Amino acid sequence: MARHAQADAPARPAVQKVALAAAALFVLVGVLGFIPGVTAHYGQMTFAGHHSGAKLLGLFQVSVLHNLVHLLFGLVGLVAARRLAGARVFLAGGGALYLVLWLYGFAIDQESAANFVPINDADNWLHLALGFGMLATGLLLSNEVGTGSRPDTPIDRP
Repeated sequence: MARHAQADAPARPAVQKVALAAAALFVLVGVLGFIPGVTAHYGQMTFAGHHSGAKLLGLFQVSVLHNLVHLLFGLVGLVAARRLAGARVFLAGGGALYLVLWLYGFAIDQESAANFVPINDADNWLHLALGFGMLATGLLLSNEVGTGSRPDTPIDRP
C-alpha cells in the first residue's frame, strides 16, 4: 500500500510559515508595482533614481529597479523558507537589511543622486516597521532553534 507523503510530513514551524508569507508578499508587491492603477502616475516611472514619479498605492515611491528588488528579495525568500534555518536567516537577515535601508533613507537627501532606489518618507517608515518585525520574528519565533540544538536537518540525513 502506498503511503501518502504529506501524511508523514511534520507540520511546518511557524517561522517557516511567516517567512513564506513575507516572501510571497514581497513578490506580490514587486508585481503590483508594474501594474498601472495600483501604481499611481505609472507613466512617470523611471528605471531608477529619485525622479520617478510613480507611487505604489499612491504612497510608496517606486521605480523599475525598486520593483525588481522586491521581486528578487521575495523569490530568494521563497527558496530560503523551504528550510528552517533559511527561513530564520531570511527573516532576521532581511530585517537587519531593512533597518540599514531605513538608516540610509533617513540619512540621505531624498532629492540627491544617492536616492537611486528611490525612497520617500512612506518607504522609510515602512522599512523601519519591516526591519523590526522581520528581525524579531526571525530571532524569536522559533524556540527550538538557537538553543544549542541543530538549526536544521542536514540534507544527507533524515
